[in-house]
Amino acid sequence: MKAAEDQVVEDESSFQDDEESFFQDIDLLQKHGINMADIKKLKSVGICTVKGIQMTTRKALCNIKGLSEAKVEKIKEAAGKMLNVGFQTAFEYSAKRKQVFHVTTGSQEFDKLLGGGMESMAITEAFGEFRTGKTQLSHTLCVTAQLPGEDGYLGGKVIFIDTENTFRPDRLREVADRFNVDYDAVLDNVLYARAYTSEHQMELLDFVAARFHEEGGVFKLLIIDSIMALFRVDFSGRGELAERQQKLAQMLSRLQKISEEYNVAVFVTNQMTADPGAGMTFQADPKKPIGGHILAHASTTRISLRKGRGETRIAKIFDSPNMPENEATFAITGGGVTDAKE
Repeated sequence: MKAAEDQVVEDESSFQDDEESFFQDIDLLQKHGINMADIKKLKSVGICTVKGIQMTTRKALCNIKGLSEAKVEKIKEAAGKMLNVGFQTAFEYSAKRKQVFHVTTGSQEFDKLLGGGMESMAITEAFGEFRTGKTQLSHTLCVTAQLPGEDGYLGGKVIFIDTENTFRPDRLREVADRFNVDYDAVLDNVLYARAYTSEHQMELLDFVAARFHEEGGVFKLLIIDSIMALFRVDFSGRGELAERQQKLAQMLSRLQKISEEYNVAVFVTNQMTADPGAGMTFQADPKKPIGGHILAHASTTRISLRKGRGETRIAKIFDSPNMPENEATFAITGGGVTDAKE
């Protein structure tokens, strides 16, 4: 009996060690001769962990007001001592990947398509025309992310960045009722922000990083609905396309780093556009997601959504590093995304 208790204590302590090693606070740099004033400057731009320094270029660090090249070099050196910046075996990396969790979509068929749900340490993008269920899926995830799931997933808080004014707290009531959870508690666990420009959207990510750091391991999901809407407005025509894609690449790089740094799932929705060249190639569907190759390469998993009969929708794996190209049918009901009735 005592041996079993010791085993439980060991498991708990090893879990805490994993959490601590995952979120190495930037304040630990003080032990390596970095003063508190410089650490505060790093925190002001959303760099709150030692891993965050590793993920930021020297050039970007030098652009922070008050940090000279010599200071940046010293900070990089200190971070290098605390982290394994070299190679590791695939076996060691697979042990780290065991921390990955999945957030259920509310539909078993959809989850099966995704290999368990929305994956953490990854960006999942869903694109489709209007009325294909992108925003409904976002609202459902706000609730399902808070529920305990498979493989020891305990649930957690959600951040929702809304660029199209489509978030409706009342919609969460029906979804919460379906899963028998307290509506007020559900709302309390969703942090909402309305973004008005692409610059504002980027600035909000600094706030997101700071919150994820303050409440390490508490937040499990970041939703952006939709990722490209404001870039479409702020940058118009071919003349501004290069600048738009550069800014988009910077934002997606930030999202990737946040998902890996804090072990959260990132879900983004995307719009469609008509493809003028599609008629020449006799494609069945002459529409494509916007954002170009930049967004296509940045997203870990891409899901194409299209309308089925009545309330049913069809999700298709468009691109994934580990899931085969396949389809799943789901339904949108009062209680959110669920399995389609036969």
